[in-house]
Amino acid sequence: MPLDKHIADFLAALSGAPLPMSLAELRAATEVDLLRLQGEDELRDDMQDYVVIADDGYAITLRAYTPAASNADIAQPAMLFAHGGGWCLGSLSLYDRPCQALANATGRKILSVDYRLAPEFPFPRPLEDVYQALCWASEQAALLGIDATRLAVGGDSAGGNLAAATTLLARDRGGPHIEHQLLLYPALTREMSTESYREFAEGYYLTRDAMAFCWENYLGERRHPYAEPLHMASLRGGPPATILSCEFDPLRDEAEEYALRLEEAGVPVRCERLPGMVHACIHMSGLTPAARRLFERARI
Repeated sequence: MPLDKHIADFLAALSGAPLPMSLAELRAATEVDLLRLQGEDELRDDMQDYVVIADDGYAITLRAYTPAASNADIAQPAMLFAHGGGWCLGSLSLYDRPCQALANATGRKILSVDYRLAPEFPFPRPLEDVYQALCWASEQAALLGIDATRLAVGGDSAGGNLAAATTLLARDRGGPHIEHQLLLYPALTREMSTESYREFAEGYYLTRDAMAFCWENYLGERRHPYAEPLHMASLRGGPPATILSCEFDPLRDEAEEYALRLEEAGVPVRCERLPGMVHACIHMSGLTPAARRLFERARI
């Protein structure tokens, strides 16, 4: 399928635009630019923030979004969600609309984790924040109004990386039961050697250079299977997975390769490629109606 016309026009308009020079400028520009693409879907007025105290005493905010059609008297299925942004960008507020849309689409209470960002807090701190938020959510299920036996994890891009790694930590540490993992165009290896990286290195929103920058901020020169789940020796024992890749995304092939590795390890997987879409399309419902397909296919 060709690149979505609305996205193609958007990318053409971006061509040649000056890039932010510092990380602080990039963070600010990302918040503004992606928010503009999201559209005007109304949020519910019952978002609620909780505080998780990490092992080093840091207060991690966990923001809960309730599905539009839900019964407050019944413990609800839930999903712990890690936002994207290359481990060094993004925020809770940027993901308010996408997380509410995910809650409505999945029928699950979404618990979005305000994990600490690199390079100030490189690997493994962001992952530990997400994992410790998962443990807290499982332990505090009654407070959150959720069913701890129906707790999933999810994330997009770098958040998909953190979600996948969280399932592996839970497996290896004997952590909370995870019902499902939802990985939206996840980053799973720093090698950047796939055909999709070669084909979409420039001109399709996410670039190869941007991913190199993100990996350097998160991991430095290190390699570790929890940082690069595609290279974990064994993926056996993980929860069932839904993986959505984007047709015009440098990360497409590694997401689909991960699905194959999970299948080979005996993990049930549904892997779908979103036609005509680019990276970060979770934010693009206001740009093109076709981006809504991500939410439709995210039902687990």
